[in-house]
Amino acid sequence: MNSKNLVALALLVGMGAVLHTVVPGFVFGMKPDMMLTMMFLGILLFPDVRSVLLLGIATGVISALTTSFPLGQIPNMIDKPITAFLFFGIYLIIKKFNKPTLSVAILTAAGTLISGVIFLTAAYLLVGLPGAFAILFTGTVLPAIAINTVLMVVLYPVAQTIGKRTKLIPASN
Repeated sequence: MNSKNLVALALLVGMGAVLHTVVPGFVFGMKPDMMLTMMFLGILLFPDVRSVLLLGIATGVISALTTSFPLGQIPNMIDKPITAFLFFGIYLIIKKFNKPTLSVAILTAAGTLISGVIFLTAAYLLVGLPGAFAILFTGTVLPAIAINTVLMVVLYPVAQTIGKRTKLIPASN
């Protein structure tokens, strides 16, 4: 992994941290996790195991530091690395389809769903939930799926074009 990739990944994590910090918690302290969008974008732009591991750990730590969920630090640090590798695995399976916008939308929706379920399950098992699972899922995970999917459909083509023009990502990606 070269320093240009590390800088790009750090910028994505930084932008995700800002998004995660400014979005208010509105359902029992939970908020849609917009940091996932940046993690997923990093995985799509730099699809290798080391980048996925780095993004999963960095995103987990930053999410833990900026969470508004009561005692949500450990569930965040469990959720993000697992989600990163599951997202990467699904990406490897469907990358052969020649519909990048549709594939990215499906991947983002699936990744956000996976993350929400892992987070809520970890929180339920480790610290308890401040409300019913169904209410938290409906009030935060479903809106996060919609928001992250729309955001990714807009951001991915732009990031891919910028990355190719600056030779940050290979033209075949």
